Amino acid sequence: MTVPAGPASAVDADLITREDLQRALAERDVALVMGLAPPVFARSHIPGSRNYESYEALAADLSPDGEIVVYCTDENCRASRYAPEALRQRGFRRVRRYAGGMSDWVGAGLPVDTGEARR
Repeated sequence: MTVPAGPASAVDADLITREDLQRALAERDVALVMGLAPPVFARSHIPGSRNYESYEALAADLSPDGEIVVYCTDENCRASRYAPEALRQRGFRRVRRYAGGMSDWVGAGLPVDTGEARR
């Protein structure tokens, strides 16, 4: 997804921890979205993740009423900082950010997948 320039307006809003993300993935239907480019996604992503070329493609595929968690590399990664607000502007109401991203996930010894996104 293309990351806009400028400051994010809700950088720390609606953060989710690794433990809460694991629980959410086990207990309910959550769309987990990696906010990095498809080649990065193909190298390594959290199992069950989705990846999109654009916010428009994501908006066309997901329900605005569904729960979405966005992540990328780590706390400093711009993609997950901007994506929640960009999705809210497109009508999505339940968007959270897993700030720790792949660094936190891998650091905890959790499994990863490889390969292109499947819808």
